[in-house]
Amino acid sequence: MAFMYLCSVRTLMDYDDPICALSTPPGVGALAMVRLTGAGCVERASPFFRFPGGRRLTSLQANETRYALFAEDDETIDEVMVTVYRPPHSYTGEEMVEITCHGSQYIQQRILQALIAAGIRTARPGEFTLRAFLNGRLDLARAEAVADLIAARSAAAHRLALSQLQGKVSEEIGRLREQLLHFAVMIELENDFGEEEVEFADREELIRLASGLLQRLHDLAATFREGNLMKHGIPVVIAGAPNTGKSTLLNTLVQEEKAIVSEIPGTTRDLIEESFQLDGFLFRFIDTAGLREDTHDRIEKIGIERTYKKLREATVILLVADWQQPPEEILRQAAAITGETDLSRQHLIPVINKCDTAPEEKLKELKSALGELPAPPVFISARTEQNISQLKARLKEVVHLSGGTDQEVIISNARHHEALLRAAGDIKRVVRGLRQGLSSDLVALDLRQAIHHLGEITGEITTDEILGNIFERFCIGK
Repeated sequence: MAFMYLCSVRTLMDYDDPICALSTPPGVGALAMVRLTGAGCVERASPFFRFPGGRRLTSLQANETRYALFAEDDETIDEVMVTVYRPPHSYTGEEMVEITCHGSQYIQQRILQALIAAGIRTARPGEFTLRAFLNGRLDLARAEAVADLIAARSAAAHRLALSQLQGKVSEEIGRLREQLLHFAVMIELENDFGEEEVEFADREELIRLASGLLQRLHDLAATFREGNLMKHGIPVVIAGAPNTGKSTLLNTLVQEEKAIVSEIPGTTRDLIEESFQLDGFLFRFIDTAGLREDTHDRIEKIGIERTYKKLREATVILLVADWQQPPEEILRQAAAITGETDLSRQHLIPVINKCDTAPEEKLKELKSALGELPAPPVFISARTEQNISQLKARLKEVVHLSGGTDQEVIISNARHHEALLRAAGDIKRVVRGLRQGLSSDLVALDLRQAIHHLGEITGEITTDEILGNIFERFCIGK
């Protein structure tokens, strides 16, 4: 649902009335911050501040921070630190005030109530960042990175969001769009001088340029898988027969008793999910119901159905088996899982558990018997943590994440990915049209569409619906 107050981008461009919001998480803490922005917010908030020496809030210089009492009428609410920002050098590009008070919920609410009574309305979700976009402080891709930075749960997600906030994606899209605009100018000039049969660029050269642009669009779009995993975490499903130690493995990996461990088959009936970081990447482990066909328990059957659903969604599958299981049974389970999944985009890691109780000779025989598995197994003991480091190394190896170096541009936003695919489709039609000798005006139509789709990423081209869908997901106060 888009913002109800978004009538059009033009209306929002003139929307600069003063707003306020709590910008720190709700609840009790040592300190809290209340933010104000919009035309006249400094003047409206000024009567609430009592400065030593009788100064007024309006007399503070840009970026000046001062101690003051926040008071309503003759009642002091709190001792605060207050900072004034002047346009255009603020987060929103407008007048801004930031009030740092004590973290009492009572104090927070009293300050907000006083400001609202003075005619400063409550901000809507994401409205501070929306104004920063509308006032040219951030483009749309960088504005979206603000929300990603706040939501980052791992070092990799943080690096990626920070790179996008600093403009890496925007710069790359800008370069591509500039090349397309140059391309479009050459095509349009041919249209303008069509009667004179003037050709401003060799068609073969245009095909070469368009093909290069198409390849770059495909390369960028292809980074979405990695970006999505860095942003949301890597789903790892722990599957296998009952009583093979799946829950013990989950507890060992996350170093916490998250799953009930029992010798009773079918103990895990629902999905249990827990996350942990490995070298800065977030792995989301999902413990599942034991896979077996002979259960008559209706609830356990539902759990097994959910297991197969999660298997199809996973990036990595840990097939856990007990070393005492017959090799043919382990191979049959692997075949059943691979039949339900797509190993061209997923990774299966066979894990042979409880090896602390196994004779070395038996493990050698088992390793030889399991040679037909899609990948070599890792022999571990989840209970004693034997070879858990090897399993972690395999996890990092199969995912093949680069970590987003400074030289890379990685797409992690589904909206950006869709726009890149649409632009690539447009350029593909441009290449086909040039090869088929279509007229310049028809080729130019597809070029304009590609430019339009790239402009949607950074906000040169946008609608109130797009803005609403983006900013409604922000927290209030950001």
